[in-house]
Amino acid sequence: MVKDKETILIDTGRPGKVKNILKEIESLNIKPKNIKHILLTHHDVDRIGNAALLQKETGATLWASKEDIPYIRGDKSRPGVKKLGSLYLSVSDFFMRVKKPEKIKSYNDHKMDDLEIIPTPGHTPGHVSLLYKDILFAGDLVRNSNGVLKMAPAIMNADEELIKESILKVSEYSFKWVCPCNGEPLEIKDEWKQLLNNIAGN
Repeated sequence: MVKDKETILIDTGRPGKVKNILKEIESLNIKPKNIKHILLTHHDVDRIGNAALLQKETGATLWASKEDIPYIRGDKSRPGVKKLGSLYLSVSDFFMRVKKPEKIKSYNDHKMDDLEIIPTPGHTPGHVSLLYKDILFAGDLVRNSNGVLKMAPAIMNADEELIKESILKVSEYSFKWVCPCNGEPLEIKDEWKQLLNNIAGN
């Protein structure tokens, strides 16, 4: 994503994908050193797996929510099934020499110029969604399942009721596209309304 002549990378994939990510970036005619900010939507392993190495390659400033930073640094253990993610990171540390990021800035407010940081906790304690113009980068707030927006399975969420509240909160914003971490980008017509109806029916 490019804004105000600064290139921003959102999330960094699971460990071991640095070369693939850099290759993809270069295929867009973007030099890695032109990336000025790396924004993390939340602390899950498949979002932070290459953060430290990409930060080193690009020199970018790394950002995350203050609630999720302790999990990213390994100062706090991930709850529930997400402990398996911590185990995966430990194994990756050993075999792939994956480093945990050290220098992480917290989103001090909810806006960075024309990019708005929307706190959307529930999937993780500090999950955020990112709104740029008419595009919502939703992280794991929702997923696109064959054109239908859904929440992540309950076992993957830190707080099922809180994520529903976050979805309701996001409905107050105006956007035409949703780019979730899981599934293809989706142009919004009635899909968000259907999601809200599904939540209300549960």
